[in-house]
Formats: sequence, C-alpha cells, structure tokens
Amino acid sequence: MPLTHEQIQRYSRHLTLPQVGMEGQQRLADASVLLVGAGGLGSPLAIYLAAAGVGRIGIVDFDRVDVSNLQRQILYTSDDIGHPKAERAAARVRAINPHVTVETHALRFDVANAFELVDAYDIIVDGTDNFATRYLVNDACVMRGKPNVYGSIFRFEGQVSVFGVDGGPCYRCLYPQAPPPGTVPSCAEGGVLGILPGIIGTLQATETIKLLLGRGDSLDGRLLLFDAMEMRFRELAIRRDPLCPVCGDEPSITEPALEDAACELPAGGVAEIDPLELARRLAQAPVVLLDVRTVEEWAITRLEGALHIPIADLDQRLGELDPAAPLVVYCKMGARSARAVRVLLDAGFTRVATLAGGLDRWTEEVDASIPRY
Repeated sequence: MPLTHEQIQRYSRHLTLPQVGMEGQQRLADASVLLVGAGGLGSPLAIYLAAAGVGRIGIVDFDRVDVSNLQRQILYTSDDIGHPKAERAAARVRAINPHVTVETHALRFDVANAFELVDAYDIIVDGTDNFATRYLVNDACVMRGKPNVYGSIFRFEGQVSVFGVDGGPCYRCLYPQAPPPGTVPSCAEGGVLGILPGIIGTLQATETIKLLLGRGDSLDGRLLLFDAMEMRFRELAIRRDPLCPVCGDEPSITEPALEDAACELPAGGVAEIDPLELARRLAQAPVVLLDVRTVEEWAITRLEGALHIPIADLDQRLGELDPAAPLVVYCKMGARSARAVRVLLDAGFTRVATLAGGLDRWTEEVDASIPRY
C-alpha cells in the first residue's frame, strides 16, 4: 500500500535522503524481518526497525522478563517483570509505530520450527545468546537462502557480520563447530556491559535496513569486532569455505540440527545433590563446600563457610583440598561446578558432587535471603 500522509510525515527524515526517498521507504514498509531473540540485542533491533518503518516484524522468544534483564534489555520496564518477553516486546513495538505489523512467536527456535519461521520473512536477525540456536539459525538461513544478520556480545566485546548473502560465507565458515560443552561461560556467568548490546544491536539494525534498501556495502564477507574498553573497532575478512559443512561445495549438513550448547554442560556422569538434600546434610554433618565462581561473583554473595577456588585456578590449587572429605561444588547455575567435579574426579577425589542448579536454585528452594544476580 502507498504511504499515507501520516507515514510521510513520520518518515520525512528518511524521505529526504537520496539513498532512501519514497521508493526506499516503500521497500521498508513492504519488507519483513524475523528477530530471533528479544533480549539485549533484540531490544535495540526491535525499537529501531519499528521506528524505521519495517512493515512486518516477527519476534521469537520463549522467555519471561527477569529483573536481571533490565540492566541491558531496554524494551522492558520493571512493570514487565514476570511477563512473556514476546508479548511485552510486541506491545512496545506497536506503541513506537502503529503502522508496523508485529507477529509474536512465544516459543524456542528449534529444529521443528526453524524452516517454517525462516521461510516467512525476508531477513533473519540473530539476537540469540547461545551457540546451539546460533548454529541452527545459520544453517536454516543457508538452506533456505535467507540473509542472516549476526551479532554476539560478551563482557566488553561484540561482533557483527552478515552471512548467507549472494554466495558469501556463513557462520560456519568462521566457526565450523561450537566450542566443547562447558568451555565458554554464558553472559549470566561471565557478565556483559549493559550498553554493549545497544551498540551491537544498533549495528545489526543498520545492516538490516541497508539490505532491505539495497544500499551501501554490507558486512557480507567481513567480521566487525568492537572492544568497548579500548573504544576500538577492528575488521576481519571472511571468505566462503568450499569445505564448509553447510554452504560448501559438498555440504555434509543438509537438515537442521542442534549443536551441543557450549555454555550448557549437563551433569552427565557427575553426581548431583539437590539444594534441599544439601541443606539437610549440612544440618547433620560437616560437608566441605567449594565455590568455583569468579572473584567478582564471590564478592556478591556466597554460602556460609564455603571455600573459594575459581575454576580457572582449580588445577593449580588441588592441594588445598582433602581428597577424602565429602565435597559439594557449586557455582551460579551448575555448569561450571559440573566441570569442576570432573576435574576433581580425574585427580582422584571420590566423595564429590555438584549442587544441582547452583546458587540460583539454592535461593529458590532453601534461602531466599541470598541475592540473585
């Protein structure tokens, strides 16, 4: 449909740009974009794409708003805590621009729905926070011939690129496989500067709009690196790998599949103890508690009487522990403690277990006075 008088006034600063004009704004109005994730990256993406007049925006997110999100996820306010992200994000987008059609998908982007979701939109924007979904988004986009606007963040650093455009490289050309499970901390464990997703998400929105307009040089074939501590951008060239398992000359991956999630390490072979059971044992007999979180996390909160050895130092400090004593290892959510238990088992410790769910679950089930972070 042609732009209305109200839309012409709303987008007037676009319409006077030679690179956009009436034709370009109409292209935006006729376009569709799928945001996979409505968190830190998805927040500026949703806001700026809606404000720019992208006609149809899909939002995929199965999560609910948590108070810890508010430090960086600017789509939400304190009143949104506990509500579904997709629902609240859609309401915010509609409030920003009533001319935009918003479609919510309150579910997890997975193997069963990947093709259906990707097929329904012109461009897919990756705002995920885990490797399993990131690889799935990439693979589905390659297989369906859809551009994938990629972004990722960690602590003070971010990356942006555009994959799957005109025979260009895909994410697997850069990183063929996910890191081994348990080797990469999540943002919840490693932290992230609150403003960083705003910077990276805005860059993703810029690349998305350029692709829709067919203007400018995209980041296809280039990886843009940003370091907030140094306030410096760097750029790396990426080439399509003819041996890539997805976009190569003879692809070995031809159907969507989930990679092992590097930041989610199942206990698998590691003894677990539930918080309530640990509380019962602590009341009856001595149990050594080992906290393997970082120094910064230790300063936030801890279990009374616990020893502190960050997991990065565990190999060098095994001598501080008694191999014969009953030992329960904990971290924030359970992934690092499970990995620490395996280190201890390999070193000859026999009476060792991980606290299931970590401090997060302990707070929920045993001691609500311990702050969550």
